[in-house]
Amino acid sequence: MSDNIEPLNENDLELLAEYRSWLFGHFDDPQQYEALSFKLELIQTIIDNKWVSKEETFKLQALGICFGDALEQEIKELSWVAVDDEFGRDPALRFLSTSTVVFPRTAVSKRIEDDVEIDIYEMFAGFQKAIKIALEKQA
Repeated sequence: MSDNIEPLNENDLELLAEYRSWLFGHFDDPQQYEALSFKLELIQTIIDNKWVSKEETFKLQALGICFGDALEQEIKELSWVAVDDEFGRDPALRFLSTSTVVFPRTAVSKRIEDDVEIDIYEMFAGFQKAIKIALEKQA
């Protein structure tokens, strides 16, 4: 079965809104979420202070959505889509209309669940580099 890359539907948009709603609760003014630096700082602060445990999947995945929002903000050619495959439907970021997709929702949670120390700024730079390499291979 091949992966289907589709536009976000209403359910996908509602799910992303739920994740972001939890994230907005960490700001005095939800408009602060618009700044790339605040997104990354929020993730790192929550991780460093261990405000979310390994078992809090929704919150961990919300951090991943925040990470994805930061990537989308930094790499203008990325946009949110849904990938529907044999494992289910997941939000992903796709580069333009290529088949290059990344799955930020679980990027943070998998590392925390595996007790991997996270430097979100280093991880962010690594994702940017990996996306650039993938795109160069497609060219």
